[in-house]
Amino acid sequence: MPKLPQPVYLGFRDYEATLTAMREFTEIRDETTPDQLWLLQHPPVYTLGLNGNAAHLLHPSATPLIRTDRGGQITWHGPGQLVVYPLLDLRRNGLGIRDLIDGLQQAVTGLLKQYGIRAVTRPGAPGVYVEERKIAFLGLRVRRGCCYHGLSLNVNNDLAPFAATNPCGYPGLEVISLASLGIETRPEQVAAALVLQWHEIFAR
Repeated sequence: MPKLPQPVYLGFRDYEATLTAMREFTEIRDETTPDQLWLLQHPPVYTLGLNGNAAHLLHPSATPLIRTDRGGQITWHGPGQLVVYPLLDLRRNGLGIRDLIDGLQQAVTGLLKQYGIRAVTRPGAPGVYVEERKIAFLGLRVRRGCCYHGLSLNVNNDLAPFAATNPCGYPGLEVISLASLGIETRPEQVAAALVLQWHEIFAR
């Protein structure tokens, strides 16, 4: 059985500083470096994938737009949204990128099931959906057989910033949160439950 990644709770962290830290962690790690699961929130920021189209930000905004090196198009991060960055050695754990995506999505769908919410995934459109509405977002990067970036889950955040975008490049895609579904909780509480889900899946 692979050794489970260590959860690291980081609170609020600047996006660019966190990106630099993820890259540095991935660059200097070796075959003995323990895997980690970073859990945090960011101040408001739009991020755009490596090959993303900036035209998916539909209106000028005071919120910064940062082009990053993950896959995918545009998304938003901010207070009330849980962000999870799995920093894993995929080769050591015998995982492919598809395994990682499936595992992250299963962790979220399992978590939502605990709240009585039926969630699904879509082929070719990574993320988690509730009745065609998106609640969780995925974007990953693999370097030297190791991954960084990851998952964001809307908990009790403002949804208005998504309306200024084509979320994940899809015009008209509705975005929801746990709060909008009537679930009163906080990212810190959701983080602990999601770690348990991820560890169960990762152990398999």
